[in-house]
Amino acid sequence: MTGHNGVVKTDPAAIEADIRRQREELAHTVDALTAKLDVKARAEAKAGEVLRVMTTDTGRPRPAVIAAAVATVSGVVLLVWWRARS
Repeated sequence: MTGHNGVVKTDPAAIEADIRRQREELAHTVDALTAKLDVKARAEAKAGEVLRVMTTDTGRPRPAVIAAAVATVSGVVLLVWWRARS
């Protein structure tokens, strides 16, 4: 088996250690790919993050969120009213 520096390893203990290291690296890579491909888990995590940002510790909406919602609804109502007048 060839090591990182291109030298052929003949020591069984060194070969076994290299195999263990490569298995650990492969397991880490597979875990990372599995996590990236788990769309449901990623969506749930993002939803939890958004919920955490939008609400207080008691679970109520943050005042800034309420203000933004009121401003948005007011803007839409104003736009519909203005369009209806034209």
